[in-house]
Amino acid sequence: MEGKPQVEIYDTTLRDGAQMEGVNFSLQDKLRITEKLDEMGFHYIEGGWPGANPKDVAFFREVRKLPLKHAKICAFGSTRRADSAVEEDRNIRLLLESEAPVITIFGKSWTLHVTEALKTTLDENLRMIEDSVSYLRKQGREVIYDAEHFFDGYKADPEYALKTLQVAWEAGAQILVLCDTNGGTLPHEVEEIMKVVRERLGMDVPLGIHAHNDSGVAVANSIAAVRMGAVQVQGTVNGYGERCGNANLCTVIPNLWFKMGVASIPEDRIRKLFELSHFVSEIANLRHDDYQPYVGRSAFTHKGGIHASAILRHPATYEHVSPEAVGNQRRILVSDQSGKSNIVYRAREMGVDLDPKDPRVDALVQRIKEAENSGYQFEGADASFEILLRETLGEKVKFFDLESFRVIVEKRREENTVTEATVKIRVDEDVVHTVAEGDGPVHALDNALRKALERLYPALKRIRLSDYKVRVLSEKEGTAAKIRVLIQSTDGERVWGTVGVSTNIIEASWEALADSVRYGLWRKLRKEK
Repeated sequence: MEGKPQVEIYDTTLRDGAQMEGVNFSLQDKLRITEKLDEMGFHYIEGGWPGANPKDVAFFREVRKLPLKHAKICAFGSTRRADSAVEEDRNIRLLLESEAPVITIFGKSWTLHVTEALKTTLDENLRMIEDSVSYLRKQGREVIYDAEHFFDGYKADPEYALKTLQVAWEAGAQILVLCDTNGGTLPHEVEEIMKVVRERLGMDVPLGIHAHNDSGVAVANSIAAVRMGAVQVQGTVNGYGERCGNANLCTVIPNLWFKMGVASIPEDRIRKLFELSHFVSEIANLRHDDYQPYVGRSAFTHKGGIHASAILRHPATYEHVSPEAVGNQRRILVSDQSGKSNIVYRAREMGVDLDPKDPRVDALVQRIKEAENSGYQFEGADASFEILLRETLGEKVKFFDLESFRVIVEKRREENTVTEATVKIRVDEDVVHTVAEGDGPVHALDNALRKALERLYPALKRIRLSDYKVRVLSEKEGTAAKIRVLIQSTDGERVWGTVGVSTNIIEASWEALADSVRYGLWRKLRKEK
């Protein structure tokens, strides 16, 4: 990072991010995320608001035991209450009792908030800012001042908003962070207002940016602020936060590094952004956004045949940075928009070197397009595609043939529903006939198929169904609609997806289930050879 301008990364996932609808971090969750952020080389980690709840109190106690190597832990809180002594203010006392080395304190910049939310005078608000910052500095803490609603405050009364910053700086704040709390400011406004702030306060006053995403430009506003000299960016992993979220640090960090030549976290940690993003979404128990820039699974995914063809020649034709730079990977999808290049690329990923001139490639492309026209989707069914590929090339991935199956669902008054499946399959010259029960039709079919095959293929015991999704393809057809079933399976080492389509949900499920078993067995036997 030598020679590059430096910006500090201030993470507020544990507070702002925890305010997102559907997120509820446990104490252990917060500690695990803290360790991961420290490992990534983040400069500041905001742990929460001491006293707001028992969990945050416990966090500041337990985080002291973590052997953090890089990040400073920050406690967040407000200025003292109106018309009270700072020494006697409970919020200020709890901030100090947290023993956090850094205290981030916010004050009001907008006259509307001073008179309507705080119900106090403009002069008293200035004294609240001055007293709070000065007192915390005298207690030996590093103080970051968050100018809440600064951009809205500036638009309403520029002189007063600037005065709040002046007071905080003169009281000893070590950095002034301009907050777009309502998320309604646009990038050009950020630049114009920050220019005035720097002219008024002086170029030596360090500024930061804290942007919310209500207008969809939190990342753009953060970048604009850095262009105007901001030396700290506050945000959250994956952009989590209240309402529409905060500036997404997983986008800000690579934008700064790759687009602006601005360093933040260590370069080798940038390659772990994909891992960090997915780690936090897993801890938050939220489905990861596949379409997120840089770290989404689809960020470097190519579907169109022309795109895939160009990517094979040179990745820069359709990729603005290398996916490996952030720990992601390139994906070429196979679909009804595929050309030969998609098929050749995917085949290479699967260890099959295909010549584009091979007539079997044309046949495979045609089969895929016809299948997708019938409702199949191979984007999330990599195993079904590989079975199709291998069989087209003459490789055996069959293992068994279906003779028949029958599913009976019986409900008796108030008793639990009972599901029974009968499966008759042929393995070479042998016909195996089994019956099994399950919690539902698919579970019963799965159990019956396993019962029939496990004696011949013991490896099947390690394969289990891990996810099951149903999609109605033609809703206007009502109960006669075509159904697509996607099944995800695992053997403990790898996860694969299969697909089935039919107007009968049981038949579609069987098709996906049978492909899943075939692929798992084929992969196991191939590995043993």
